[in-house]
Amino acid sequence: MDYVIGVDIGTQSTKALLVNSTGAIIAQHTHSYQVDTPKPLWAEQWPAVWHEAVLACIGQVVQQSGVPAASIKAVCVSSLYGGSGIPVDAAMQPLHPCLIWMDRRATAEVEWVNQHIDLERLHAITGNGVDSYYGYTKMLWLKNQQSAIWARTRYLLPPNSYINYLLCGEVAVDHSSAGNIGGVYDMAARGWSHDMLAALGIPARMMPERLLDSSEVVGPLLPQVAEQLGLLAGTPVVAGGVDAAVATLAAGVSRAGQHVAMIGTSMCWGTIRQQADARHGLISMPHVFNSQHDLYVFGGAITAGASVSWFRDAFCQADIDEARRQGYGDVHQLMEENAAKVPAGADGVLFLPYLMGERSPIWDAKASGAFLGLNLYHGRAHLYRAVLEGVSFALKHNIDAGSQGAATLDDKLIVVGGAAHSPLWMQIIADVTGYQVYTIAENVEAALGAALLAALGTGLISRETAQQGWVTLVPRSTPQAAASTAYRRAFGLYRDAYPALQSLMHRLQPDGQP
Repeated sequence: MDYVIGVDIGTQSTKALLVNSTGAIIAQHTHSYQVDTPKPLWAEQWPAVWHEAVLACIGQVVQQSGVPAASIKAVCVSSLYGGSGIPVDAAMQPLHPCLIWMDRRATAEVEWVNQHIDLERLHAITGNGVDSYYGYTKMLWLKNQQSAIWARTRYLLPPNSYINYLLCGEVAVDHSSAGNIGGVYDMAARGWSHDMLAALGIPARMMPERLLDSSEVVGPLLPQVAEQLGLLAGTPVVAGGVDAAVATLAAGVSRAGQHVAMIGTSMCWGTIRQQADARHGLISMPHVFNSQHDLYVFGGAITAGASVSWFRDAFCQADIDEARRQGYGDVHQLMEENAAKVPAGADGVLFLPYLMGERSPIWDAKASGAFLGLNLYHGRAHLYRAVLEGVSFALKHNIDAGSQGAATLDDKLIVVGGAAHSPLWMQIIADVTGYQVYTIAENVEAALGAALLAALGTGLISRETAQQGWVTLVPRSTPQAAASTAYRRAFGLYRDAYPALQSLMHRLQPDGQP
């Protein structure tokens, strides 16, 4: 039997899976860490933390499994969206922490781009918009605020590209990571846009020349690294890609019209298309499967499961105590039982889940969370249901944006992540979106998608097998007519609430906030 290792570098942890060529998980290991937040709305990480985690996770799954090194045929690493990328010097030494996806410091750079760049041309070339989310605005922050580091920078490398270099000594960037930078990648040409690089003042030499499909081999594992990990020198290192797209592939989404929502700490909804249109407020990148033809078009909410955790921790100590007394294994079970007694629409309570600003499709770092419609009748169960509904409205907001000008989406919405464990939330999503909701029998995650790419890139599986994935769809919820009617009205109010409150949200920002 042949085996591969898939690794995913996440925002707060790295995970590795060792799987066989049929997708069965033989061993897994997770290594946790924290994001550095030295100032409000800043989020960065030194790559040494990721490197240590990757080595620890790979070493552990090799040791746990007992699989002979000769039977492990490839390693593939996916990673969080690395924003600015890691600035490295000519000796490939990191010069500054990576400004990751959630970092929002580049507000002045966004204003500069809006004032000095032909936005229609930027949209047409890159298929993406202007926001401090995007890596190219973060790169401009480094240029403006860290000029000495900028002068020494040889490359700006996405997290998985940098780790791949440390594993095999080769510099390359996969197309999904390149496209996700926005602003500097020509979506039609599938290559760097020298016109946009020149217009933005980012030297083309900082973009590695070698661009690869996510299933292509970057290079052979270095002997000294192989010895440290318990693998064979020369084991192929496969390119990998951005975790959201890799997790989408793991869920079996690889053709136009399929769509999946990943709901964990944040929410990411994505579908497969052939054209990008930045006017709809979503993000586009080449997909990790069939990357020369297909695009992964996605949007998302910054706080999804994080909104649930925030509400639980801030307001539900009584529920936590009651759940403990009654022997519930998880307080969310009790909270769901109570919220299920509240009708769709939470008796008029509306929640805006903008607890860290918001991404698509509103793109407003100064947006803030809100409960609307409160009166003395309402209790915790109303508010908890409103939180679940508010995140579901954010999901529908992105689906509606992604549906504009596109082929019809499948009537199946696949949901993966922690939210899939909630029967109530799955029903709310079905009722809000109007789609049949399916979940996955297996534990789907980006590390499994990375393993799938490793198997594809080394010929252990066919393209047909990779396209179908290693998962089993399970039907969970069907839209209910009465609830769907109630949610159509509530979603209209949700859509109206942000524009009505935007100015006040901005005025409420504390002094010193961007």
